[in-house]
Amino acid sequence: MLKSLAIVGLSLCLSAQAADSGDIAPSFVLPDIRGTASVSLTDYAGKVVYLDFWASWCTPCRQSLPLLSALHVDLTNRGFEVLAIDIDEDPDDGRRFIETYPVGYTVLSDPDGHVAKRYAVRTMPSSFLIDRSGVVRSVHVGFKEKDMVHIRAQIESLLEYQD
Repeated sequence: MLKSLAIVGLSLCLSAQAADSGDIAPSFVLPDIRGTASVSLTDYAGKVVYLDFWASWCTPCRQSLPLLSALHVDLTNRGFEVLAIDIDEDPDDGRRFIETYPVGYTVLSDPDGHVAKRYAVRTMPSSFLIDRSGVVRSVHVGFKEKDMVHIRAQIESLLEYQD
């Protein structure tokens, strides 16, 4: 019930700062999933960033997070980064999920949904591909394994264009 209310709440709280293709990605600072450091989107300036909003109760996230981790390994040496933002109200839920489905990229926690609201996230997972200049180049809602072909092609295009 709370999960459904969270999604409905996110849908109702759409702001003028929603991120669409062509917009400058809204900046943010969030704690990492373990609460040991703060991370800012500006820390990744000059890189192509795949910003992925997810939650422990999101079934497609069980597929997407490990596949994004493999993509990160393949492309990180070319200036690509994945930032995952967990929107679970209880950060312990996200921590347990990451222990079960470990990834090799930075995972942040947004339990109050402030950053998710700024990006107008309505569905889990929702992702924003951000170029080296901080511009959102595409928005991807939901996830199916076959989506990775298109996602990878978009990322590689940005990496080639901006290499």
